[in-house]
Amino acid sequence: MSFIHMQQHYHERIARVLADAINALPPLAPELKAAMEYGLLQGGKRVRPMLVYASSDVLGQANPAAQDAAAAAIECIHAYSLIHDDLPAMDDDDLRRGQPTVHKAFGQATAILAGDALQSLAFELLSQSNLGLSAERQLRMVQELARASGYQGMCGGQALDIQSEGKAIDHATLECLHRHKTGALIRAAVRLGALCATHMQEAHFTALSRYADAIGLAFQVQDDILDITADTQTLGKTQGKDLVQQKSTYPALLGLDGARSLADDLQQQALSALADIPYPTQTLEAFAHYIVKREF
Repeated sequence: MSFIHMQQHYHERIARVLADAINALPPLAPELKAAMEYGLLQGGKRVRPMLVYASSDVLGQANPAAQDAAAAAIECIHAYSLIHDDLPAMDDDDLRRGQPTVHKAFGQATAILAGDALQSLAFELLSQSNLGLSAERQLRMVQELARASGYQGMCGGQALDIQSEGKAIDHATLECLHRHKTGALIRAAVRLGALCATHMQEAHFTALSRYADAIGLAFQVQDDILDITADTQTLGKTQGKDLVQQKSTYPALLGLDGARSLADDLQQQALSALADIPYPTQTLEAFAHYIVKREF
């Protein structure tokens, strides 16, 4: 199966799983449920859930229910973070994936609640009793997602980003910021996928973690590049917001060519990490290429 067909397969699979998760919610608060659905199902690249599936499939013998739960959980966390990022108190954005942001469509209060509810739903999905995993393995997955999405991961990185606005920061600080803000959740996606594999070995987990560290930072470097080189219609969100908000970015620090060179170096680091895994890794190799060369 080609990478494009594999990508389509994973995309269709996670779309079904996410729709089922929302449809299973009772009609307690219809507007809130509609806002959750809007924020979660209106599209997107689905890179994180696809990485769950891909990293798990590389190691083989994974329980599909565990894969689906992990993939859906991490996309719920990602969707909640975008809903909150778009709020006036944060990035104050009007567009997401080419559509009005959740707070524009449903109001700020409902948007905040939708993000909160999606965060809770992520851990509900990951703690189900039918995933075919040991309690120890399942607890490890819950801890992995909690750490990646909280103070030591995405939220901590977002706080660093806010503190850095309008300031000149060095390369090490910028890397720390993005390894937490963006990289932590991508790292968690790969590691959750590995934890779904029944016969995962710690050496393989370590190699996949190195791969994830590289592509997680590469993803943000490419995002910074696209904020300059792509237009609003292609991005599906407001182009040039980083410049307007005086955020530190890799092109600002290294220049556009320097940022592109860094992205290429990170891709090579990712491929080097995969060399330590004694299974076919073509899908993960293709993901590394896609993350660095994507145009939106």
